[in-house]
Amino acid sequence: MAAVRAVEKGERSATEFFTRPVPPPAPSRTAPAPSGPANGTQAPAHGPATPPPAPSTPADGLAALLAEGGAPAALAGPVTGALGARAAEVLRSDPWALLTAPGVRPEQADTFARALLQDACGPGDERRGRALAGWLLERAARRGDTVRTPEELCRDLAGHAVPDPAQALEAAVEAGAVLLFEDPVPGAEPDEDGRTPTRALVGLDRYAVAEESLADGLLRLRTTYRAPAGPGTGTAGAGPEPDTGADTGAEADATGPSEGGDRGESADGGANDGDGEAAGSADAAGWQRVAEAAPSASARELIEAAAGHGVVTHTGGAAARAEPAALVAGARSLGLRAVLAAHTATPPPSASDERPGEERAERPTAGEGAPETVPVAEMLHGPRALPRDEEGALALDVLAVLDADRLDTEAAAALVEALPDGARLVLSGDPGLLGSAGAGRVLADLIASGTCPRVVSRTPDPGPVGELVSMVGTGELGQVEAPGKEVVVVPVRDPGEALHRAVQLVTESIPRAFGGHPSQTAVITAAHGGPVGTVALNAALKERLNPGPGRFGGFDSGDRVAWSAAPGQTVLGTVVGADGASRSLECETGSGRVSVPAGEVSLRHGWAITAHQAAGHEWPAAVVVVPGDAGGLLDRAWVLTAFSRARRHLSVVQGAGPDLARAVAATPAARTTRLAELLRQPDQR
Repeated sequence: MAAVRAVEKGERSATEFFTRPVPPPAPSRTAPAPSGPANGTQAPAHGPATPPPAPSTPADGLAALLAEGGAPAALAGPVTGALGARAAEVLRSDPWALLTAPGVRPEQADTFARALLQDACGPGDERRGRALAGWLLERAARRGDTVRTPEELCRDLAGHAVPDPAQALEAAVEAGAVLLFEDPVPGAEPDEDGRTPTRALVGLDRYAVAEESLADGLLRLRTTYRAPAGPGTGTAGAGPEPDTGADTGAEADATGPSEGGDRGESADGGANDGDGEAAGSADAAGWQRVAEAAPSASARELIEAAAGHGVVTHTGGAAARAEPAALVAGARSLGLRAVLAAHTATPPPSASDERPGEERAERPTAGEGAPETVPVAEMLHGPRALPRDEEGALALDVLAVLDADRLDTEAAAALVEALPDGARLVLSGDPGLLGSAGAGRVLADLIASGTCPRVVSRTPDPGPVGELVSMVGTGELGQVEAPGKEVVVVPVRDPGEALHRAVQLVTESIPRAFGGHPSQTAVITAAHGGPVGTVALNAALKERLNPGPGRFGGFDSGDRVAWSAAPGQTVLGTVVGADGASRSLECETGSGRVSVPAGEVSLRHGWAITAHQAAGHEWPAAVVVVPGDAGGLLDRAWVLTAFSRARRHLSVVQGAGPDLARAVAATPAARTTRLAELLRQPDQR
């Protein structure tokens, strides 16, 4: 594996391993003639040497093959998980299938293949091109793209020494390893012959199935929805096309194209004469009463839109989270089975959620007794899972999902598939924030498709922090009036000063100015590594806030910690002890005490976290560290996410100079997906 390390360090190129000669095999040694018996008689002659016995189990066969290819034995588990019980057979026929195992890089797979194939190994091997195409598309999915253009994929294949990328891609498509799509060009008008321009896209079956399933599910909800009987509510009917912009802002548009109920169609596609209603429906008069009792104008508009449509999108900032909560509370008052869910279990603001120095009227609430927020994953599976009906669908009539901007395509498809016919779905979030950890941009694509009404909250986040967040959302970074020092910018010249000032703000300045404990302040930075990454910041913060020897696997009682319960779901807690028998840490979280295995690889100290980890959480105060070397990590979505984590006070340790304003002004690169076009063109699937 020394060759692999040389490639990873940049000391040698991957192509070198295909051009250098294969080392000659080691000379065989002639075994000494066996000594005869003691009486000197000739020993009987034997035939050829017996080959080594075949492995007794598939696991033994895989271990032997990995050793033959120079791969570490630790890969056996991941390879079996990716390729199944016959992994050894698969690898013997296609050594580059090693790339399907998590964490394996192309250089490592090339070295493994060369060891097995010897002179038969080459950069243009069709198996290599096929495996690389799949690996590159999986890597793109981790960045959020469900598909890529053939030109992009061919460029990346060429970067991995594939001599004819186009031919390699064609072979991968013919083998079914990669799927080829021809979709309409977004926003293109038909030509003179009525033909809409198309574009070619390539992707993996996994994400194609998820996007098409999600599109079908959303169409099903729209067409099986039935309008409430009686006079319609204010804006529930048909109207102008919804606004398809992604900015949160000052205008609400709760109108949209007619849904199944507005067209007078029933769930089975027949006429709906209004004599019968879907299970869990309420009459229009009841919805009107709920809308009139809404705590804000935007909450009323959302309730009216949800009363008249099967699928609705809702966008806004942190304060706007109270509006879906008001919808769910109102639906329950009508006797409907309504649930408020969220990607992260951060409850919406309630009337009892007051903090020192905040006026209750500043932050709109869902009222006393606001509905509990259930994490989406727990709603579908586990002890908190919702009951199912006789057909296996969730037994509910209205579902409002907060943080919908963080739903990836596969999670959203599973959620929509679980909803019964006729249910109302509201997806609420801010498409300007950092996207989901998985592939897709569900909320933004649904808005862009124009297939359902969108309510844009007119409820701004309060105070100077809210004003600054609103500016960033529109691409501006300016000064705001902060007479109470709610927003403070601390310029720094180098990483050492940035580290010092961040620790000083958390441990001294913010508690002295605003009261409270340092645990009420989050430190948010760009990455884990580097001189002002989470590792360095947490080490400095632990020394000041909770020094100790790290008795429990590097942690002490009182340490703040963070770990990933699932991709994109960061759990924050405080260590309260350890269980020696189970070798786990006991941590207190917002939802109770949990045990975290000592071997949890994502477990880190959590005083300082990245913006991606902070997404979905809020704190009374936040210190955002902007490193001078952040480079491509900085964009508007990152800044908007980091700044909006603060409820009352925001300190910005600014080491990027004018690069920060330029990052905010630039339009973030959009993920490449198919969902919006699938929603616009349901008949072409």
